[in-house]
Amino acid sequence: MATRQVATRAVSLRTGDARDLAIVDTLMTEAFDPRYGEAWTRSQCLGVLALTGVHLTLAFVDDVPAGFTMTRTVADEAELLLIAVAPDYRRRGVGTALIRAAIAECSVGAIAKLHLEVRAGNDAVKIYGAHGFTKVGERRAYYRGKTGVAYDAHTYSRVING
Repeated sequence: MATRQVATRAVSLRTGDARDLAIVDTLMTEAFDPRYGEAWTRSQCLGVLALTGVHLTLAFVDDVPAGFTMTRTVADEAELLLIAVAPDYRRRGVGTALIRAAIAECSVGAIAKLHLEVRAGNDAVKIYGAHGFTKVGERRAYYRGKTGVAYDAHTYSRVING
């Protein structure tokens, strides 16, 4: 897939819901390499969106879908379940805007910690570290790609209110 150059523009965010699953599907297809098995299916997303405490945030640049996050809050903790940024919009502030919004949402909601999980070796760990996340654990052979190869997952956490 050819990458086109995209000028840096303002990122706008909005809350999403099940009606936005076509956008989420497209972004996951663009953002997640199928060899790692990280993307969720539409039915998985729909099932999670139906749960209490789940929040979908969509990012747009010039009205074009550029990324999303899905978070879940339970009691005083939250998890960044999914984050995806389309390749054309990486390193242009979309991921930062989404992570900052998730942190801000947790701050307002009196959340003590925000957790996430990422495939070992994923370059996204750089942005997580830049936003105060630290590695707290790992799960061996957690992700399974299309070829059956297993990849470890690393868990990260960030104190929000504590």
